[in-house]
Amino acid sequence: MGSYWVYILRCSDGSLYTGYTTDLARRLRAHLSGKASKYTRSRLPVTLAHSEKAASREGALRREAQIKKLTRREKLSLCGAHEVKQKQGLR
Repeated sequence: MGSYWVYILRCSDGSLYTGYTTDLARRLRAHLSGKASKYTRSRLPVTLAHSEKAASREGALRREAQIKKLTRREKLSLCGAHEVKQKQGLR
């Protein structure tokens, strides 16, 4: 049983992209190389703005859907909380 991640990317045009994966580092490399999604390919470079671990694929899909329903302001708030934790060395 693998681990699942839900993530938000900040694109070069300021937009946000939400997705899920089993390998966060590999998926980020794929986004950066333009091979992961049509949306991010035209908005490179992208940076990881938020990530969270999910217990299962179903949980990751459910959380991805929840995040996609958030307003832009709520997503940015979620990303801001993540960035503060990263600076403090927390995950």
